[in-house]
Amino acid sequence: MTSPTKRPGAVIPAGWADLRRHTDARIALGRAGHSLPTAPHLAFQLAHAQARDAVHLPFDAAGVSASLQALGLETLVLHSAAGDRATYLQRPDLGRRLDEPSRERLLQWRAPRSAAGDETGFDLAFVVADGLSAQAVHAQAVPLLAATLALLAADRAQTWQIAPVAVVGQARVAVGDEVGLALTARCVVVLIGERPGLSSPDSLGLYLTWQPRPGLVDANRNCISNVRPAGLAVDAAAVKLVQMLAAARTRQVTGVTLKDELDEQALLSVAKNPAA
Repeated sequence: MTSPTKRPGAVIPAGWADLRRHTDARIALGRAGHSLPTAPHLAFQLAHAQARDAVHLPFDAAGVSASLQALGLETLVLHSAAGDRATYLQRPDLGRRLDEPSRERLLQWRAPRSAAGDETGFDLAFVVADGLSAQAVHAQAVPLLAATLALLAADRAQTWQIAPVAVVGQARVAVGDEVGLALTARCVVVLIGERPGLSSPDSLGLYLTWQPRPGLVDANRNCISNVRPAGLAVDAAAVKLVQMLAAARTRQVTGVTLKDELDEQALLSVAKNPAA
């Protein structure tokens, strides 16, 4: 009688399958003859469809704006120079710039002024952008901002003058440079949907830039990536972001000159006990 593992088409498990519990990566899938077994093949197709859907999901800018306003934040709904999704995907350069109506709207905002009438500007501006996964923004952006603002408000050592939150459709990371400059913000944080992987269609990225202005490159920014339930939890991401904001404000730099010297123990404590 033929052994079950020798039958044509039978699934032959990988000898190291136990390692799969440690990662979402597609490892130790076994084989059926010279091919993948049916179940992991179908799972791959599903993940690919979820990633594609995340890229093309329409951005609910009005809904995100309303949720931010419910937190007591002022918002500005803006749009990049990419008029539609197809253009956005084919012309990354247009996603890095605002369209003309958005520029005009930003010009209506004047920087805060001191008692003497001097222009003081904002300490911090947040930009919420759809990027390559509106799904990630819909799920993570508002809770992340709520947690971050609570930590900033609890900081007795320094206060933060925060600009209206810009909610930008069809946007790339660098659009935050133009927004930050127009709002006279010393620092800008862009919350943006990251390129979906085959196990992470809902991943949010945070990009921190000191003295934002058009023409900066990625070396001028710090990034906190993989903010999602199966990755870096929102509360832990908020702790990390606030620590980096404090360091950026003290040193007045971001990017390669701002090293990641964060309190990992505090971060792990929050990640394990978000309610603490």
